Amino acid sequence: MEDVEISDVNDGDSPHQVEKAPLKNPDLTLLSLNVGELLSLYGWYLLIGTVLVYLLIQYLSKRRSSQGPRSPPPTPQDAALVARRQEAMEAARMKMQEELDAKASIFREKQKQQEEEKRRQKIEIWDSMQQGKSFRGTAKASQPPAEASSSAAAGPKPDRKPLRSADYSPLSGQGGGSCTFRPGRRGPSSGG
Repeated sequence: MEDVEISDVNDGDSPHQVEKAPLKNPDLTLLSLNVGELLSLYGWYLLIGTVLVYLLIQYLSKRRSSQGPRSPPPTPQDAALVARRQEAMEAARMKMQEELDAKASIFREKQKQQEEEKRRQKIEIWDSMQQGKSFRGTAKASQPPAEASSSAAAGPKPDRKPLRSADYSPLSGQGGGSCTFRPGRRGPSSGG
């Protein structure tokens, strides 16, 4: 097979030259060759650049939409709804304010009554001191009977046994204490 020689029939001068056929559309062929060459050299760079531009456009569109949601202009129906809501909120506020004012007036009345009671007690104490009576006697006498009986019941119980015996004296050293003081030896110790 090495003996085979290929030659062009039209060209008689040189067997190695191939004649090109005339192009029907030379601009598109040239363009396709240039684009193919461009893609073969810079294809990966173009692909990465296209992806980055796409991601940038997506990011900017999301950012733009989150910055300011544009709501349609209010309609008359919406205005009426807003007005009703505001009136309802104002009515609720007024009701809460009235309740607060009522509670405040009740509190002020109680404060006045307590101050009047304290003032009356001070006057009674002052009068009893002017008459020579003891303060404690008048205070106990002014207590209601239910409180007086409860204060008497709060005293020590008679059946309770004392904590120490009657003859205990901590200064004497006698009377049931288990700890006694023993002074140490005086002088040099002879231990060995």
